Amino acid sequence: MTNDELRESLLAAPKNGYTRITAEQRAEMNEYCKRYMTFMDACKTEREATAWAVAEAEKLGFKPFAPGMTANPGEKIFYNCRGKAIALAVVGKESLAKGANICAAHVDSPRMDLKPNPLYEDSEIAYFKTHYYGGIKKYQWPTIELALHGVVYRKDGSVITITIGEDPADPVLMVSDLLPHLAADQMQKTAGKVIAGEQLNVILGSEPIEGEGSDLVKLNIMKWLNEKYGLIEEDFLSAELVIVPAGKCREVGFDRSLLSAYGHDDRVCAYAELEAIFNIGTPTKTAVCILADKEEIGSVGISGMQSHYFEHFMGGLCDAQGVKLEDCFANSFCLSADVSNAYDPNFAEVSDSRNNSRLNYGISICKYTGSRGKGGASDASAEAMGHIRTTFANAGVIWQIATLGKVDQGGGGTVAAYMANRNIVTVDAGVPVLSMHAPLELVSKLDCYETMLACKAIYLA
Repeated sequence: MTNDELRESLLAAPKNGYTRITAEQRAEMNEYCKRYMTFMDACKTEREATAWAVAEAEKLGFKPFAPGMTANPGEKIFYNCRGKAIALAVVGKESLAKGANICAAHVDSPRMDLKPNPLYEDSEIAYFKTHYYGGIKKYQWPTIELALHGVVYRKDGSVITITIGEDPADPVLMVSDLLPHLAADQMQKTAGKVIAGEQLNVILGSEPIEGEGSDLVKLNIMKWLNEKYGLIEEDFLSAELVIVPAGKCREVGFDRSLLSAYGHDDRVCAYAELEAIFNIGTPTKTAVCILADKEEIGSVGISGMQSHYFEHFMGGLCDAQGVKLEDCFANSFCLSADVSNAYDPNFAEVSDSRNNSRLNYGISICKYTGSRGKGGASDASAEAMGHIRTTFANAGVIWQIATLGKVDQGGGGTVAAYMANRNIVTVDAGVPVLSMHAPLELVSKLDCYETMLACKAIYLA
């Protein structure tokens, strides 16, 4: 056997996905990404993503979960967790005693939340005070166009949904920055301190209301909000209002091979899970899709992956089949579908180039995430890695293997550890991202498409 023959038979040789897909697959990829872009334009918060998923599920015959309902093969069921997370299931031919095939993603993203008492005036400019949510580089958020999304619960029990800054006719909001002419001291600060959290104050307006008195600009802004939405200042105390980048998902590059949007992490995997479960028919094992909240701050809270809402949903399905929940979990498999960092040659020094995901090489499987000594990782077993490798190969999914940068550089986590804590075999995999956690992130169309195919393969395994 020649060296070339040995090399081909023995050594791994990953190839760019565009050298491996057919013209038909390329056309399918482009159509899939158009649908994904529409989803991203409509869903910039966990509430919006959950509402979108509920509406689509109901169109396709999914029924709301209720204790005591049946769970027969082919039945489609969803559980709306307080409007901020959702679990969906297509009941399989086999009993839940043999487990379920689960894909779990999250639909929250880094952003700026309004503080409980946000509205104030300083130097005849009206502002919102914010508290950033998740891991952001604070200096990236000034001087970009911003939008306001969220809900307000008023004292009378009525609920107001607010979106300002997305329609072309809307005004946008903005955080200011210091001009370079006067920034000598600012430029000496480290990147983490160039903009302080308390400087992320969102400009609302500068026109005072007519008449005498103090805070006339603030009063004018409050008058505008009252006329448009019926709000009074006290309503902010029972509101969930967030500041996110304004604008739509856009194609990037002369070849249009990339997509730019706010919140690819992790709605790019969430959408892949949804489209896959909406198009699988009746699987052998029950297929379960999870879109969780609060991952960016530790998966805590009533709608996070550490909440028992998942047990409530799965327990109800198991009860309908006379199965113990712990038996179902012990025989289940979970794809923790979350993004990975794509190799960026501009910042090559933080990556192990031999073990980093790359754009256009397909869905990225991460045996472990965590930081430094694998802190916070679930660290999938060889058996788990073997299962996902075989599943993807049998389904023709283009995939790659990756870790999160150099060992001592930092790190991060996903929902994988919380699924594994339930005695569910779990592996991380997802779409490689450039500029992760920035106001606008970049992903490859090919990797988005392959991630949807990967989720479908897991559901049908």
